[in-house]
Amino acid sequence: MNTSITTIDNSVKSPVQSRKGIGGKIVLISFIVAFALAPQVIGHYYITLLIPFFAYAITLLGFNLLFGYGGLLSFGHALFVAVGAYAAATLALNTGMVSFELMLCAAVGAALIIATPIAILASRYTGIFFGMLTLAFGMLFYTFLNKFYDITGGDGGLMLPRPTLLGVNFESANNFEFLAGPFYYYCLVLVLLLGWIMWRVVHSPYGLHLMASRDNAVKATYLGVKVREVRAIAFIVSALYGAIGGVILGVNTGLADPELAYWVNSGYLVFMTVLGGYHEFIGPVIGALVFILLQDELSTVTQHWRFFLGVVLAVLVIALPGGISGGFRSAIHRVRTKGAR
Repeated sequence: MNTSITTIDNSVKSPVQSRKGIGGKIVLISFIVAFALAPQVIGHYYITLLIPFFAYAITLLGFNLLFGYGGLLSFGHALFVAVGAYAAATLALNTGMVSFELMLCAAVGAALIIATPIAILASRYTGIFFGMLTLAFGMLFYTFLNKFYDITGGDGGLMLPRPTLLGVNFESANNFEFLAGPFYYYCLVLVLLLGWIMWRVVHSPYGLHLMASRDNAVKATYLGVKVREVRAIAFIVSALYGAIGGVILGVNTGLADPELAYWVNSGYLVFMTVLGGYHEFIGPVIGALVFILLQDELSTVTQHWRFFLGVVLAVLVIALPGGISGGFRSAIHRVRTKGAR
């Protein structure tokens, strides 16, 4: 009897679920096609904005694993963005290796070494204690980057030369042609690949354990979840994603800048995540795109762009407490509800 009820229930639900799945795939494919065609459609200037967007999209996919799915808000996560940029620059300047793949490996290795002890310590705390501890480490690293001139270049940073991609050196292309051409598409593929990996992570048993530790750590512990371990892993994975984003930002500007580690940039990561909606997987990515475009448009209009940016973003957050993606979901739900009636 129970089997037959389950079978009937699945047969009723599956068409709806399949429609939702098809709709989501259509939207995803549409976005991929749009970004793939962007260099041929939109102006060159806006292409230069999309590369930082790719970097922040990757960073925020990792950050939201820690914040949205793990419930741990880090105020010093820009630390790992700077780690990625400096690891790539150090590799290139000290060894002469300019392979982008090797730069990514160096960034991931450096982030793993730095993030592991911090994760072991920080996973013991939650709430404001976790946030302030990560902020302290972030500012400590920022101070290190500014003071140790012989290693980090001080406040001038380190130059990051143009890398090769898959062993190909694009010497005939000027800097813009390189960034808007092969490097743009390389980053697009990287975003899609890392996005797919993160999707599998959050929908895996580990993802369920992480969300359980977020919702009720005591109950999760009684159910056998190793709360500290899953939180530490989330911190390390988010650090690796941040380092990869840092390499892209460094290559885009040709510089590993100590300002990448400053607490203001950590605040930007938090704000982009909240703006887009940390309850949705794709929300932080949407937040990054809106934030970058708003910042650029306002900075061309007025020198007081930070004030107006704050006003616009505050209005958006107040009007859409679930973020932009949450607002879209609510609007679609209302339309479907009215259609059903």
